[in-house]
Amino acid sequence: MTRAIQFSLQEVADRVGGRISGDPQYRVGGLATLQTAGPGQLSFFANSRYLAQLKSSRAGAVLLTEACRESASGHAIIVDDPYLAFARASELFDWRAAVCPGIHTSAVIAADAEVDPAAEVGPHAVVGAGSRIAAGASIGPQAVIGARCEIGADSRIEAGAVLYDDVRIGERCIVHSGAVLGADGFGFAPEAGRWRKICQLGGVLIGDDVEIGAGTTVDRGALDDTRIDDGVKLDNQIQVAHNVEIGRDTAIAGCTAIAGSTKIGERCTIAGLSGITGHLTIAAGTHVTAMSLVSKSITRPGAYSSGTGLQPHQSWKRNVVRFRQLDELARRVTKLEQLIEQNSTEGHKE
Repeated sequence: MTRAIQFSLQEVADRVGGRISGDPQYRVGGLATLQTAGPGQLSFFANSRYLAQLKSSRAGAVLLTEACRESASGHAIIVDDPYLAFARASELFDWRAAVCPGIHTSAVIAADAEVDPAAEVGPHAVVGAGSRIAAGASIGPQAVIGARCEIGADSRIEAGAVLYDDVRIGERCIVHSGAVLGADGFGFAPEAGRWRKICQLGGVLIGDDVEIGAGTTVDRGALDDTRIDDGVKLDNQIQVAHNVEIGRDTAIAGCTAIAGSTKIGERCTIAGLSGITGHLTIAAGTHVTAMSLVSKSITRPGAYSSGTGLQPHQSWKRNVVRFRQLDELARRVTKLEQLIEQNSTEGHKE
């Protein structure tokens, strides 16, 4: 989308750390794909599958590597990693308005809450007793910040997000709308055929540069805190149960569910719709592919998958039947192996 604000290629190159091929003063007013970009827009080429689109693109300028320069007409910014450069360039055109310091007249702020004068609290937002909002932080409209919470510098709590009591968020974080941090973990003890609630007495501790997607829930700890370390990225509609720990720079895609007390190491990637059962340890550097069920600890980094791939329905039904027969087949194979070994032993004796 082209915006009213424009930047010269020199300004973009300075932001992304690239070298200009063309006119440094040529101006671009937005980012677009190779296929849809027109003059005055910036695009990027990071995948060889789109080489034909690069050659035919009408983009005013393209982020690409030196090796691909001859395939593009017009202006270019030469970079080592076009996708990373695209991410950096996108910051120039972010739709979010800058923080506007001040407290809206309709906001409800507890008498002992501390809101830095350089922070923003939007319409109908609530900040509970003893909470602290640091400089540059933004609390969106109708967001609720419970008691004894801490919001670090330059963090953004978007409209309608809810933080229960005792949630601490570091600096430069984003919590998207509909996210709920600090709700009770799922803890109940059986008592005479019914369930007695285990009060969840811990909190939630979130590091710096964390992003939490819309509709994602992070439960408070039962006794200790649920912990999300620096640089973690959580997609939309993820469930993080009580006392989970997620290591630095791990990224988790949408609709994943993580059961209680599981510890996920640093720099892991968990693809969408995955499930991780409770009280497990996932080694640093692990990649779990989409729709996988992790039911035991992973002690060595690598790529892990579970489930079966898509196949025609009739084949799937036949294979389900065979799957149900696996135990019987395994027993028969074991008996055959024992019989073969027995015959072999008797043959040697003769």
